[in-house]
Amino acid sequence: MVEENIENVETIINKWELSSSPSTKVTSLFLHDRKEAKQLLKGIKDLRQAMQFLHSENSSSDKLVHAQNLMQIAMKSLEHQFYQILSKNRDHLDPESVLSALSVSGQSSDRLSSLDDEGVEGSEDEDELKRAGENITEMERVSQFPISDLKAIADCMIGCGYGKECTKIYTFIRGSLVDENLYQLGIERFKASQIRKMNWEELEPMIKNWLSAVKIAVKTIFTGEKFIYDHVFSAPTTAIRESCFGDVTKGGAMNLFRFPELISKSKKSPERIFRLMELYEAVSELWPEIESIFNIESTSAIKLQALSSLNKLGDSVRIVLSNFESTIQKDSSKTPAVGCGIHPLTRSAMSYISSLGGYSRILSDIIADYPPPNNSTFPEHYFASPISGDNQTSAVSVHLAWLMLVLLCKLDSKAQLYKDVSLSYFFLANNIQYIVERVRTSQLKDLLGDEWVFRQEKKIKQYALNYETMAWTKVFSSLPEKTSSEISPEAAKECFRNFNAAFEEAYMKQTSRVIPDEKLRDAVKISIAKKLVPAYREFYDAYLVMLGGEKNLELLARFGPDDLVNYLSDLFPSTPMLSSSSSSSSLSSSCSSESQGSIPHQRYI
Repeated sequence: MVEENIENVETIINKWELSSSPSTKVTSLFLHDRKEAKQLLKGIKDLRQAMQFLHSENSSSDKLVHAQNLMQIAMKSLEHQFYQILSKNRDHLDPESVLSALSVSGQSSDRLSSLDDEGVEGSEDEDELKRAGENITEMERVSQFPISDLKAIADCMIGCGYGKECTKIYTFIRGSLVDENLYQLGIERFKASQIRKMNWEELEPMIKNWLSAVKIAVKTIFTGEKFIYDHVFSAPTTAIRESCFGDVTKGGAMNLFRFPELISKSKKSPERIFRLMELYEAVSELWPEIESIFNIESTSAIKLQALSSLNKLGDSVRIVLSNFESTIQKDSSKTPAVGCGIHPLTRSAMSYISSLGGYSRILSDIIADYPPPNNSTFPEHYFASPISGDNQTSAVSVHLAWLMLVLLCKLDSKAQLYKDVSLSYFFLANNIQYIVERVRTSQLKDLLGDEWVFRQEKKIKQYALNYETMAWTKVFSSLPEKTSSEISPEAAKECFRNFNAAFEEAYMKQTSRVIPDEKLRDAVKISIAKKLVPAYREFYDAYLVMLGGEKNLELLARFGPDDLVNYLSDLFPSTPMLSSSSSSSSLSSSCSSESQGSIPHQRYI
């Protein structure tokens, strides 16, 4: 029976021996005659059993040698068939095509497994195969039959001890396809030295492309490749089988996941933090799939590389945040803001912090275990968490609140540059109002909370009141506290003179001041007008009649109550205005010249 089995299989093996005819080198047995392909695989299985029997009887018999020679011929033939199926079906076995076929048909690997039984190893004749084929779509056929054929060959070769030869071919074909697909996505190979030499204008487009490519690579290329691999090599685990998928994907995957780490090692300037966080988010979101795809020992290095990139990106983001904080603290500009308006540091810092607020979910992962420094010089109540329950969100809130505090305290030191203390308060009211508006109109409001906004608005009101008191006190005090008929004409004239001088001085000082925020501007004007205009109107109406006989009365009572309203309404434009030639000499005490003084420390705190 053993001899008969050897004779039966010898015929079909010799028929498909590569040297038997030129056609065998170009003809795919599995495409040409699936029934005969089944017979070849069954014959090789019988030959293997015969060899095991002969070896147990006589390990040096001529029959065993002959059977071994036949097996080598058969394996060479299967190697060739394996190579042909892989190479001729590159398009159909592309990961995207395979996954699309499964998606369209709504089938899974269970359906593919059933095709094995309906295909090469299961069909008794062509009629049965035809009937099985009627139950699948054309898309399934062109992708799943080749996979089933590859599995049948792989099972046979591995079972016969030729797993190394089988996986070598598979690795060569599939590995080149993975590399090709990644290259088409724009994934190139770079060294750390090359990345370091590139400027941001070159790196940013590469990062954008990588962010798009990595999702396709993981969800399509590697997922599809893992699906094909798991099915083709679904036989019991062997060391050769385990290493195969790693050999196919390692080069491309390692290069893909190394890129974020290379970027994290480049220059850590503030504007790069947002791309770093986007890279972190991409790897973090894909991490469950990365773990699932590369879940065997031979691919552990790939997971470690992805994890290393994730950690290095997190480190880089934290370093950039620390550098940003230091940049605020070390700002040494001594040029006061034009018109005591919004300082350039306030604009740039708030633009940056507002943008950070939009990345709060990513930041929560990165800084959750890295709280800001504990500095006892800052008020403890400032760090009351605006968000309760979510520790990660609170971590982001506290960290952003810390950056805001660093900025506010820096502005407090900037305010000390003004010689006129009233201008210091004016400057702080303007800048904190700008900060509050940026917070209110961005995601920062949700992160910092209503209590934070309320505290800052309270400070704004206090600073505005302090400015008003200091800048206009001389004008307010020039009027008598209570109108009385007992005031002599001379005293009334002196009051008019004092008021004229005080109002002109105060007004001319304030004409160069700006309040960009409309709400704050109106509030300051109304507050001054409510205190000044009624008191002056009462004095004006009471004593103008008394002094009616005076010569040059228009010079004595230079301002009518309505004039004051008009003058006050012209104050504090949103942007600096050019002063008239008549008032230029009076504006010598503007913001830009009233610096280099000091005010009480820690007013903000």
